[in-house]
Amino acid sequence: MTHKTGGTNLAKDVIYIDVDDEITAIIEKIHSSEKKIVALVLPKRAAVLQSIVNMKLLKRSATDSKKNLVLITAETGLLPLAASVGIHVAKSLSSKPEIPPLPEHMTAKKGEDTIDAELDDEPLDGGKTVGELSGDTPAIHVDDDPDETIELDDEDPIDAADNAKGDKPAKKDRRFKIPNFNKFRVSLVLAAIGVLLLSTLGYAAVAVWPKAVITIKTDSTAVDVSAVLNLKTAADAKLDTEETIVPAQIQEVKKTLEQEVPATGQRNDGEKASGSVTMEAEACAPNLGTPNDVPSGTGISTGGLTFIIQHKAKFNFDHFSSGSCAIYKTNAIDITAQSGGAKYNVTDATFTVAGRSKTSATGSATGGTDKIVKVVTNADIDGAKQKITEQDRAPIIQELKSALVGRGLFPLEVTLSIGDPETKLSAEANDEAESVKVTQIITYGMLGVMQEDLEKVVGALAEKEIDTKKQAISSYGIDNALFSLQGLEDDGATVSMQATAVAGAELDADIIRKQVAGLKAGDAKDIISVNPGVTDVQVTYSPFWVSSIPKNTSKITVTIEEPRAISEHAESP
Repeated sequence: MTHKTGGTNLAKDVIYIDVDDEITAIIEKIHSSEKKIVALVLPKRAAVLQSIVNMKLLKRSATDSKKNLVLITAETGLLPLAASVGIHVAKSLSSKPEIPPLPEHMTAKKGEDTIDAELDDEPLDGGKTVGELSGDTPAIHVDDDPDETIELDDEDPIDAADNAKGDKPAKKDRRFKIPNFNKFRVSLVLAAIGVLLLSTLGYAAVAVWPKAVITIKTDSTAVDVSAVLNLKTAADAKLDTEETIVPAQIQEVKKTLEQEVPATGQRNDGEKASGSVTMEAEACAPNLGTPNDVPSGTGISTGGLTFIIQHKAKFNFDHFSSGSCAIYKTNAIDITAQSGGAKYNVTDATFTVAGRSKTSATGSATGGTDKIVKVVTNADIDGAKQKITEQDRAPIIQELKSALVGRGLFPLEVTLSIGDPETKLSAEANDEAESVKVTQIITYGMLGVMQEDLEKVVGALAEKEIDTKKQAISSYGIDNALFSLQGLEDDGATVSMQATAVAGAELDADIIRKQVAGLKAGDAKDIISVNPGVTDVQVTYSPFWVSSIPKNTSKITVTIEEPRAISEHAESP
């Protein structure tokens, strides 16, 4: 419900009523108003005032609070009800308030209940609006009529004779009180929430939170077992615990791996320098004969630069030197630089001739230019291959192990095999390129065996170390066994195994849970202790208020402590 005071008017209070407001809330607002005139602006279809009882309660609350009440509404359905109890009505805040006339069939008879318009000592002026009344008149009331009174169910009518003498009607000590239904509903909801919360906590305290932990100590014996397993992948392979032959199956996966590295080589693709040289050879006694010809394609060098002669060089006698040596020379021989580049441009250079210690050449070469390009080197290709080899294989290993487990096999990671890669290159060595991509297709493989077969091998070896009449193998230690690869063969592998088996009384945790469910700790200890090999039983409860083992077996944890002769094994990488 909205409460609003209009402007600076000190005598009028305007209260806007919502459709879902109840009569108790409206009455409370009327009582709390400090103004003499209270105008209730009603919404359309104000169901709360469609009741004659509610209308009487509204009229009575205004009378008790000494308020002049005006209903602001245009609904004709409310007019007869307002008229029947004597409440003023106006169509708007600017309209003149008046008590609607009673319909003929509701006209009060003499001596019957009539309208109680007894609001104050002064009547509402029918010629003024609600706003004018509130602004001009500090105290406005309805005309006193000794014959008009309101009779509620718990009140007696006012004596007309007393009114005629001018006596005020006697006020009763006991008032008609309207219950606060909103507070009642809130209290009811809070009570329901409280009951639900207490029920939930009670259920959790009894059925959800209680837990028990039972720790059982035994005098079991730890037995170390070691063996060399002969894993065979042949289809007809059978388990042989004496020869430690174990059937195995291979799981393979083919992976395409790539690595791209930048090219680091350089090549000068500029023009090759060309020119000519003249060769000179010396022949001394006793070998004074003409030197052999220098064949076409022979390399000559100067300053670390190599040139190629373009045709055969033939020597002719030229003169004798001092002593007994003869000098032979050739005509001009065309040469071409081995590679392009301006550095091959030489002038009057002296050359050595490949394979000729007593032969030299002199000459010049021009026309060499520079054009440097990147080329792939063998080192680049080898580096990319190395990066592929160093890639993390953990995802591949996990994929193989998961596939073997999915087939119901125990994976042996140490049997990981890597096939020869099929390599593809985006560029060959000495090819012009900015980078080279190396792609390798590699097949990876891993062996898996039935865990039951491994347990049988361990059991056969462990039983040789224990008294089988008094003890039995309760744990084979396969999950913590240590495996090492001895060798891979075409039809399988050789693998060494170290495991720690546990021999002692067999205790079934599920059976123990069922036996002790709902019992006290002492009774549970008595039942468990009768099992051979049990040396101690500890029972703990939680939370603190629990005094017995829960009946729900899922709330019972059974821990059987077993000895370990060596530290837990971890499968080698």
